[in-house]
Amino acid sequence: MPTPDSSGTPPEHPSPGTAPARAGERWWPVVSAVLTTALLHVLLPETYRESPPWALPAVLLVLLAVLVVGDPGRIDRRRRWLRVVTDLVIAFVTLANLFAAGRLVTDILTGNTIYANNATGLLATGGVVWATNVIAFALWYWDLDRGGAAARAYRPFADPAFVFPEMQYPHHAPPDWVPVFADYLSLSFWTATAFSPTDVSAIRRWAKALMMAQAAVSLAVGALVIARAINILQ
Repeated sequence: MPTPDSSGTPPEHPSPGTAPARAGERWWPVVSAVLTTALLHVLLPETYRESPPWALPAVLLVLLAVLVVGDPGRIDRRRRWLRVVTDLVIAFVTLANLFAAGRLVTDILTGNTIYANNATGLLATGGVVWATNVIAFALWYWDLDRGGAAARAYRPFADPAFVFPEMQYPHHAPPDWVPVFADYLSLSFWTATAFSPTDVSAIRRWAKALMMAQAAVSLAVGALVIARAINILQ
């Protein structure tokens, strides 16, 4: 199993047909995350989702099935069409949630009466949007860092966009440690909660931009929803 040499230089690009350098990630964490976003979307009020309500979940289920059938077992097949389908899944989740977030923020700012006397409903809707935002950006981090999950199976140490603490303190982690979806989900959660990097640092401009975008959405939704709910309760 290849590891960086003493100078920190990652292994060379593998030749076509080369076996993976390490076992690819399992599908179930990512599939579970996408299915969770589909369920959360269905729980949103009708005005915050497209019609019919089953459209997005159905599309996500079909695309997930295509991905799992196209790359069965562990994620280690480097095919352009698989990356395109993966990006489509994440894009659908992201765009649907941004639409919901935009409608929610607009309703709060314009004094819409949908939640005039329903602080619980407002907090629940805001929570769904916030949680989906965390999962959506976790999927983006997971899919874009080091070329994606399949690429990380072949070149696990090449071109990282995020520096995790396990990479800085190797004596506390296995020498061949590589982030998986759970690590990106943790990164996304703390970015949405603290509105800043915590124990993980972004070292690529696109990664910094994504983290800024996520923090901005979380801040707008969280601050406005909490402020409005407090106003209603008073």
